[in-house]
Amino acid sequence: MPVDALHKIPAERRVVALVSYMNHNQFQFEEENISSMVLRIELLEQHHMQNLIQPITMVFRIGETESRPSNDTELKCSYFDEQHDFDWKTDGCETTITETHVTCKCDHATPFAVLLINIPGIAEIHWKILSYISYIGCGLSAFFCAVSLLIYIFGRTNKMDHSMSIHVSLSGALFLLNSTFLLTEWGANVELSWVCESVAALMHYSLLCCFTWMAIEALHLYLLLIKVFNTHYKYYLLKLSVVGWGVPGLIVAVSLGVRDFKQLYGAKELAMLDTNQTSTICWITDDSFFYSLNLVYFTLIFIFNSGILMAVGSSICRMNTLVKRSAGKTQGDVDRFNASCRSGLTLLGLTCLLGTTWGLAFLGSGYVNYPILYLFCILNSLQGFFIFMWICLTAKKQRKRQMEEKLTSAPIRTSAIKSE
Repeated sequence: MPVDALHKIPAERRVVALVSYMNHNQFQFEEENISSMVLRIELLEQHHMQNLIQPITMVFRIGETESRPSNDTELKCSYFDEQHDFDWKTDGCETTITETHVTCKCDHATPFAVLLINIPGIAEIHWKILSYISYIGCGLSAFFCAVSLLIYIFGRTNKMDHSMSIHVSLSGALFLLNSTFLLTEWGANVELSWVCESVAALMHYSLLCCFTWMAIEALHLYLLLIKVFNTHYKYYLLKLSVVGWGVPGLIVAVSLGVRDFKQLYGAKELAMLDTNQTSTICWITDDSFFYSLNLVYFTLIFIFNSGILMAVGSSICRMNTLVKRSAGKTQGDVDRFNASCRSGLTLLGLTCLLGTTWGLAFLGSGYVNYPILYLFCILNSLQGFFIFMWICLTAKKQRKRQMEEKLTSAPIRTSAIKSE
């Protein structure tokens, strides 16, 4: 028991009660498999122990007659929430398991027990197929992203617009993500722990960069339609780059900075349902941190992109109506507007594709859904290819536009010479 937590209570009121329930039927509401006695820790009257800096430590012995974990189950320290949901939860508790004991460290005083919890795993045959799809797909995606970067570097001109730079930045984030994913199993097998931690942090950084550049793609698309009014932003691309690469870097840096208090990156074991085999990868070790941060980050970007989608759709419909009603518009103005709309809708479709695939990943979290897993792996394998095709089409349009400008300017120079 943490003695410091009792200092704020008057000496005559420092009474701690420990109750053990050998029969835990009153805590059995669903199909929980309670593998130990239930312990309740209470203070006198209205005093409570919550958010403790030094946790309460309890050691439960694993007996021969008690439930033991198998391939698809694990022992987990849990507490019973009597204030809100009347259900067993695990937040605020850490579990350490040995051959004979389970040690629980919790930052509050409530009824505690050790539960045998089912592990959401993947069957071996599906594991192998998904692994092949993931590695082959990530390799192809990284290849096409690398080709896109080379096309941008060697084919760059002074008239290269900002859209191409943003596409390439998103492609670079995907290249970094796919490349680090290919190193996750290798990093987990290296004896130096900092290698695996670095690979996990780098992959998390590249994942957040992909989300951020998806939002920047949508923002740029919205501003692209407003540029009809000749809106100009100073250091536009530099500001976007600071946000696209800097914000994820700040988040990962803070996550690495708290490793003395809680290790968030490192080796993580993934179990198969029907075998004793496990696969270790370098990734985020704390599930609550992973889902709370990444899910909130993705949800905010998804809401932002959805708002951009509605705004762009409304703008296109409104501009299309004005063009049809305006009799003074030339055919060239109409063609430019139609081309701008087609480009915007294509880019919007590409951004929605990227957002949808990551939405599938979070949709299938917490349980195994094979159709979602296969769809996620296949669609993510095509991301680099789709961006590569989009960059090639954009570069082709720019070269065509430059040729048209040269052809239209040539007769003017010739006629000027003749007049002289």
